[in-house]
Amino acid sequence: MVEELLDKATKTAEVAEVLYHESTELPISFEANRMKSINARESSGMALRIVKDGRIGLGYSTKLSEPGDLDALVESAVESAQFGAEAKFTLPSTYTTNGVTIFDPAVEALTLDNLVALGTEALDLLRNHDREFLCDVGASKRVSNVRLLNSHGGGTEYRKSVVSLGASINLTRGEDLLDVWHYAVSCRAELEPQAVAQRIIRRVEDARHQGSVRTKHMPVLFTPQGLGSALMLPLRQAFNGKTVLQGASPLGERLGEQVFDEKLTIYDDGTIDHAVGSSPTDDEGIPLQRRALIENGYVRTFIYDLQTAGLAGAEPTGNGERSPNSLPAPGYHNGVVAPGSGGSLDDLIGGVDEGIVVEYAMGASMGNLFSGDFSGNVHLGYKIENGKLAGRVKDTMVAGNAYAALKNIAAIGSEPEWAGGSFYAPPILVADLSVSTREG
Repeated sequence: MVEELLDKATKTAEVAEVLYHESTELPISFEANRMKSINARESSGMALRIVKDGRIGLGYSTKLSEPGDLDALVESAVESAQFGAEAKFTLPSTYTTNGVTIFDPAVEALTLDNLVALGTEALDLLRNHDREFLCDVGASKRVSNVRLLNSHGGGTEYRKSVVSLGASINLTRGEDLLDVWHYAVSCRAELEPQAVAQRIIRRVEDARHQGSVRTKHMPVLFTPQGLGSALMLPLRQAFNGKTVLQGASPLGERLGEQVFDEKLTIYDDGTIDHAVGSSPTDDEGIPLQRRALIENGYVRTFIYDLQTAGLAGAEPTGNGERSPNSLPAPGYHNGVVAPGSGGSLDDLIGGVDEGIVVEYAMGASMGNLFSGDFSGNVHLGYKIENGKLAGRVKDTMVAGNAYAALKNIAAIGSEPEWAGGSFYAPPILVADLSVSTREG
């Protein structure tokens, strides 16, 4: 079917590319300590991108079984090309099918009973620790088949499996509300309910008592989750080639310059086995690599899809990302912050006389992401006093500039972990940020 559509398209267009996808998904969920839903889903569709008369056209359809469906898809792409942007790219001619392990037959073999058992075990572990916990739990598996083929002979074909397990608890005592969650995801069947539950339990126990914080500047220790919810948001914008092309990135003219602390190195890496952001190629058929965005504080590269790279006069980086019914745009694979020499999270806490730990920040994206300014509520965080945790902080905000903060790093931990599925980082201690509270 892919070849048939490509053949039809190349009879009317100079360049054509077909993306076929199909997936099966089985999610289950518990809400408020009870089983809530089971919702099996299957989907498939085919996208056609063409270049006709020098302009880009796109068609997409999930109707592929009836006579004339493929012809209608070609007509849709040709019609959209009349109003499309001028093409500034050349499609790859290499067909790539290997290089990274992202499929596990054991995930595909997971049954509904297996997923319910995973969720039930996590729920029981949490409830057995504290009967006052109000728990939500979700588990799912997804298996996808992807095939990409273009008129230059380039493309890819692969299978991908993803399994996830997440849980959250709500603990209400009078007017005090505490929400804690943890989420694990992988391409292989390796998730452990005990690990998810224990992570939540530790955070809850650290938050049992309230710490006292005054408005002032102080060291702030970001866990991987806290880092991803605050300081990384402006960087994702700044290193996006489209932002650079539009002249909106503060790093656009600083390629090759040292902008950040020399301890900081960040990669975009789509070649990590079993990571959910990995694949043999991007969504345009460019083989993936490990690329340094920041290396020892220096700005090394921005990320591009083919069209954005062509417009910018830059080399494609293998970061074309798309949904089946949209054109590619720059997107990240797996964000990786290189570990430092600061030791464990406990070691970093032990080196701080007074400061706070940010586990989750909320609202940081409401700042000026283009300038790097952020201001976020500390949804879950802790006071540090004399090298020890001294209770949960409430009604607290942390604010600053991401570029200034990441130029003033006191230490980077040596024990990275996955946070949010495709972000792998150690904790980072920023030497000085503004912390404000209602207490003043």
